[in-house]
Amino acid sequence: MLTQEEIEAAARKLDRAEKTRTQIRQLSLEHPGMTLADAYAIQSAWVEHKIAEGRVIRGHKIGLTSKAMQAALGIDEPDSGILLDDMFFADGGEVPNDRFIATRIEAELAFVMKSRLAGKECTIFDVLNATDFVVPALEILDTRIERVDAATKATRKIVDTVADNAANAGIVVGGRPFRPLDTDLRWIGALCYRNGAVEETGLAAGVLNHPANGIAWLVRKLSALGLALEPGEVVLSGSFIRPIEARKGDTIQADYGKFGMVSCHFA
Repeated sequence: MLTQEEIEAAARKLDRAEKTRTQIRQLSLEHPGMTLADAYAIQSAWVEHKIAEGRVIRGHKIGLTSKAMQAALGIDEPDSGILLDDMFFADGGEVPNDRFIATRIEAELAFVMKSRLAGKECTIFDVLNATDFVVPALEILDTRIERVDAATKATRKIVDTVADNAANAGIVVGGRPFRPLDTDLRWIGALCYRNGAVEETGLAAGVLNHPANGIAWLVRKLSALGLALEPGEVVLSGSFIRPIEARKGDTIQADYGKFGMVSCHFA
């Protein structure tokens, strides 16, 4: 386990990396014995630092929901991060490219909570009952930690990603909000374009067989910490496409069929 001083130092490094747009070396190389608990403690310390600077928690994100990604990282559960107020961008609007380091985009469904949701026995049915709306979304990913170490060629570990707020950097919601029981969420799909060309497609069933399963997992995880999902919070349930690289000048669009389109332009 890392000491509190090591946790705070790592959080400061991540914050500086984000503000200067300069990636840091993998924390897993600096601390070979680093655990997932350490990684979440670093994430929490970084979020607390942002809150002290005036940021407000607006929700959560869930990542690594596909079996393939979990197998690649040697884990058997998703990861999660925090959504803050300055991470939300307007549908169809401009996203400042110079705010990020290595931007990628994922297509997801965002759940907007209607009522408080807590408990270590949370199920998919509890999630559906507690959800006000589901809405198409794009998640903007960034990495403040190097993906590959120049000296050792080591790749990032799950602890690096978790400490880095699960690689979250932004969110765009758009399209048509709908009630969670109005359709079979598993069959919602998206055609994802970069500058008018299809880059990726996918179905929401790719998220743990049903996107609400990810929300239930998060609630159970938060319960162990004495926390819950609160009314009005937005929860990104997990991507059902591979990440799309986004560069300055790119326009990203995700067409969700009858549920509408969500897009952004990196200026």
